[in-house]
Amino acid sequence: MKKILVTVSQAPDGTFWCHTESDVYGGGLNGAGNTVKDAKEDLTACLEEARQDFIEAGGVPYEVEFDYKYDLQSFFEYFSFLNITDIARRAGINPSLMRQYVSGVKNAGEKTYARLSACMSAITKELQAATF
Repeated sequence: MKKILVTVSQAPDGTFWCHTESDVYGGGLNGAGNTVKDAKEDLTACLEEARQDFIEAGGVPYEVEFDYKYDLQSFFEYFSFLNITDIARRAGINPSLMRQYVSGVKNAGEKTYARLSACMSAITKELQAATF
């Protein structure tokens, strides 16, 4: 199985884009949509088309698994059930500033991304440890 990193980001026109960071079946793949879900579905359709072209050219297909890397806007659009204010507080970021990052009014720096990544890792561990 070949793991492929996919970057998911919001374009200036408000649409969302997915693009592979490496070649799959001989080329890069892209998907677009009005939501992250739509963009992921478009990327999957693109993958299937590339796979079929690869087979028709005599290639032996292989399994592909996507790992997604999100910008802030696409992350909170896709995981809309997460509360932006609470996550900002957990990460030690001003909630108002966080909402500006998520809406695209301001851009978060590397330190902010690092704090959010650490916060999300902690939340992930908490959720994995929870039972009921």
